[in-house]
Amino acid sequence: MNKFALTVENLTKIYSNSKSKKENKALNNLSFKVKQGEVFGLLGPNGAGKTTFLSILGGTVIKTSGKVNVWGFDLDQNPRQVRASVGIVPQEVNLDAFFSPKKLLELQAGLYGVTKNERITDLILKIVELEDKADAYSRSLSGGMKRRLLIAKAMVHQPPILILDEPTAGVDVELRNNLWQNVKGLNKEGVTIILTTHYLLEAQEMCDRIAIINKGNLVALDTTKKLLERIKTKKISFKVKKIDISKKLKMDNILFEIKSENSISATYEKNTLNFGQIINYFNQNDIEIEDIYTEDGDIEDVFVQLTKH
Repeated sequence: MNKFALTVENLTKIYSNSKSKKENKALNNLSFKVKQGEVFGLLGPNGAGKTTFLSILGGTVIKTSGKVNVWGFDLDQNPRQVRASVGIVPQEVNLDAFFSPKKLLELQAGLYGVTKNERITDLILKIVELEDKADAYSRSLSGGMKRRLLIAKAMVHQPPILILDEPTAGVDVELRNNLWQNVKGLNKEGVTIILTTHYLLEAQEMCDRIAIINKGNLVALDTTKKLLERIKTKKISFKVKKIDISKKLKMDNILFEIKSENSISATYEKNTLNFGQIINYFNQNDIEIEDIYTEDGDIEDVFVQLTKH
């Protein structure tokens, strides 16, 4: 079997305006691959092309050109098999308020053509921790439960790829953590996860690799670790015994800021100086250090750097 769950080659989508005769290129020769069994992050600002891409995979938007291969199936030649290989968890909560989770999953399975003896409704409810709410009205479920039910709906046809579109939007921290425990559990079972999110730290913690797109173009694709290594700036905060706030601190290639009598921040480019040089400088100026806090950049810094957002 192909070791790639998803392969995208030169994918382009152009929207034409018949009145103004202008063309909007939502996706521009987009190319990347998602490995089987990984958690893959797809990030980008609003209007970057993420929704267009997911709509192409879901079959609601027709691509202009390029190739898409999902789990060994070509989108042009085997569109039904492509859709059967993907489960999409939408951003919006779209549940029938008067159906129970069990009935909703049974109905969804029927829409996918899953025969009754092949359905695993009870198992899916157990996986998303909703077995005790199987027969309750969906309207009675909490926000976190409804999100988990959306994941369950996307799993009824047992797709090898699960796409989560902003799954924790509007969810509180506790529910978000619970949701991610569910997702990690699915990934351990071998499900490939593709995630779009605006919570960049969430992507940093969850994803093996991250692709960043901007205005339809791929601007970065690498492991989360290597993307973080692109950040050149390092910031260190020092808690000191006492310092005159009017004192001037100056070193080559470093910016000092005295925030209070007991706090100093130092910002510098990585690899331009040794941390020990800062300590020596403080010792020479009779500055007594009580504690040190490092503030390395995160994936948000990479995102801003690459997209200017």
